[in-house]
Amino acid sequence: MAKLPLINAKELAKILEKLGFKFARQEGSHMFFKHEDGRVTVVPNHPGEKIGRGLLLKIIKKDLQINREDFEKLL
Repeated sequence: MAKLPLINAKELAKILEKLGFKFARQEGSHMFFKHEDGRVTVVPNHPGEKIGRGLLLKIIKKDLQINREDFEKLL
């Protein structure tokens, strides 16, 4: 299986919105997104930096509750 692509917080925010997540608030450099079914996720927003593959995989599996293949189709 190929490695997950490196994306930044802005790109991830667009994908979250496609999945029905709404931007809830921001505390410092962390953006909080909430879905109407109760799922939540936190995305670190550090301009000029990519989100690490480990954290991205955790967000995909635990917070978004989708598989990698479905996520990669949204890119």
